[in-house]
Amino acid sequence: MGMYDDVFRASLEDPESFWLRAAGGIDWEVAPSRALDSSDAPFYRWFPDGRLNVCFNAVDRHVEAGRGEQPALVYDSAVTGTRRTYTYSRLREEVAAFAGALAGLGVGRGDRVVIYMPMVPEAAVAMLACARIGAIHSVVFGGFAPPELAVRIDDATPKVVVSASCGIEGKRVIPYKPLLDRAIELAGHKPHKQVILQRPQERAELGPDDLDWADLVADAPPAACVPVAATDPLYILYTSGTTGKPKGVVRDSGGCAVALHWSMGAVYDIGPGETMFTGSDVGWVVGHSYIVYGPLLAGATTVLYEGKPVGTPDAGQFWRVAADHGVKTMFTAPTAFRAIRKEDPKGALAADYDLSRLRYLFLAGERLDPETYHWASALLDIPVIDHWWQTETGWPIVANPVGIETAPVKPGSPTRPLPGWDVRVLDPSGQPVPAGVEGAIVVKLPLPPGSLPTLWNDDARFVASYLSAYDGYYLTGDSGHIDEDGYVYVMGRTDDVINVAGHRLSTGSMEEALAAHPDVAECAVIGVADALKGQVPRGFVVLKAGTARDPGEVEAELVQLVRERIGAVASLKEVAVVAALPKTRSGKILRKTMRGIADGLDEPIPSTVDDPNVIEALRPLLHRPDHDM
Repeated sequence: MGMYDDVFRASLEDPESFWLRAAGGIDWEVAPSRALDSSDAPFYRWFPDGRLNVCFNAVDRHVEAGRGEQPALVYDSAVTGTRRTYTYSRLREEVAAFAGALAGLGVGRGDRVVIYMPMVPEAAVAMLACARIGAIHSVVFGGFAPPELAVRIDDATPKVVVSASCGIEGKRVIPYKPLLDRAIELAGHKPHKQVILQRPQERAELGPDDLDWADLVADAPPAACVPVAATDPLYILYTSGTTGKPKGVVRDSGGCAVALHWSMGAVYDIGPGETMFTGSDVGWVVGHSYIVYGPLLAGATTVLYEGKPVGTPDAGQFWRVAADHGVKTMFTAPTAFRAIRKEDPKGALAADYDLSRLRYLFLAGERLDPETYHWASALLDIPVIDHWWQTETGWPIVANPVGIETAPVKPGSPTRPLPGWDVRVLDPSGQPVPAGVEGAIVVKLPLPPGSLPTLWNDDARFVASYLSAYDGYYLTGDSGHIDEDGYVYVMGRTDDVINVAGHRLSTGSMEEALAAHPDVAECAVIGVADALKGQVPRGFVVLKAGTARDPGEVEAELVQLVRERIGAVASLKEVAVVAALPKTRSGKILRKTMRGIADGLDEPIPSTVDDPNVIEALRPLLHRPDHDM
């Protein structure tokens, strides 16, 4: 394993040289003379004397290098039956025109623009246009409820909001304009103007402060790239808290460009002219990093897909996209593959498509259960790579770096820390734990380039939220362990470790056991308050499509399975078969919400919930005050 070991060691022993070399992959207006400024620790700054433009690096430089006719972005909409290919030359024209339109509205360097759009190419164009003129974009997931959009408008104080007339969720058309109007009504800060992209599925009624995207761009002179300091913010992305003000994660321009460009080759093995399909949304960090910026910085082709993994119209859509566009690396969330597996348990639909060019499947966003890993591996016969990262980190912390050296896979582990990430596991007193012992997963400071330097206008909250628990470390909020080979096992959020009669148990381990049952499509285990034992686990499972067995029989088998795999100490005596599990729109199961309801708390429903009806259907099953466990 010498190659990975050498690169990893170099990144920690001499980060200055390592990251200055990586910075050589980016075109600079003024190249940085040093990598790290630690003079104001813990507020570290990368490439402090460098100047660049991220849009130039993502678009213009590829045109100038003679690759203007190469596809840059492929728009594939399963919900509208639309396909459109943007070459690098065409993308530069569209971005420069919209950047000119924003500049004409008074948007300049350091100004904020909120982008509230569906999965259409114009969302990426708007992001790049902001970067082109030095403005800071803040993308809010399209269709977010007005109160949530309002708090983000109040925090970012944008000059302009860019939106669309509607989005399409599955088969439903969702008008965005009424949601935006209500959010602006609720917000204390009022943007100067709203730019609306009119979609044919539902046109919006425009008010006095609204401008039509097409009309605005038609009259706009193209804007040139404006160089900014490497330490200037590129974007703000809000984490979705269930209470209080959301945290505005800041991403700096230079660190983001260097880290994403480096990760494209090292982690995903994608270079110029190769195609990456990331099944996510531009409203999430995965969409920022690996639909828009990462692939374009690398000179690759990125697929922007509007649709679902299932139901638009079937569970074969990801295979179709991979085949139609010659995808080399696919990246999505494990929940997408669990949905595909639930609808098509044998993976029969994959046989309809030529997947010979698909080399890698990367999965992230939540824990990859071994059962889903084995199913995808057997079906595709390619490396299926779990990797772990967060909105805050901007790019993976732990992964199998196939562009450096592919390590043997251990199901249940996203492999080892990537270069730049000094990952440790600590006990509650801050002491390192032995190999195999579970604790809090932390990262030794300074964090590498591309991770958050702070929170928007809130340095104190940045320190309190992430840096105060353990001196000198970033708290990931996840628990897990590192084995004797250095493989990291992320078992869930720290609050997913439950205490049963003095035994600390990971709900992730119990979920692993439940997922191994042949009839289970997906599952969740939560810890529920118990007068005798402190907490007891309860399991909830969704069965695979076509399973005709008696739910009671399956439930009994699952209780026995956990007992066999983990032991009686797990104390899992109740598993319920349910129609669906409550999730966010990005596919994360809402375990905290389920736990709060079960404990009888007035648990707020997160703004990111995909279908509130699922929670309402589960509520009587979750909270049973008279039920004796």
